[in-house]
Amino acid sequence: MSAAIRLKRMGSKKRPYYRIVVMDKRSARDGKTIEELGYYHPIEAEDKQIRFDSNKVRVWVKNGAVVSDTVRRILNKKKFFLGTL
Repeated sequence: MSAAIRLKRMGSKKRPYYRIVVMDKRSARDGKTIEELGYYHPIEAEDKQIRFDSNKVRVWVKNGAVVSDTVRRILNKKKFFLGTL
């Protein structure tokens, strides 16, 4: 099983929020997750809310999980650079 760190869409129509999760690469976008690492609210008024557990992200990346491009951009907004692992 190959794991990927990607987004899982939640919320209602036109009011989405996303969870940053670890999933099997072959599963559907909103399918079964292995572990939840954080969340991303793109519609918040002040600034976009981004929260995640950096230690869990590091562990999953070291174990071979592939980070999607979108999640990589979101993590970089919080100054969490995956190139320094």
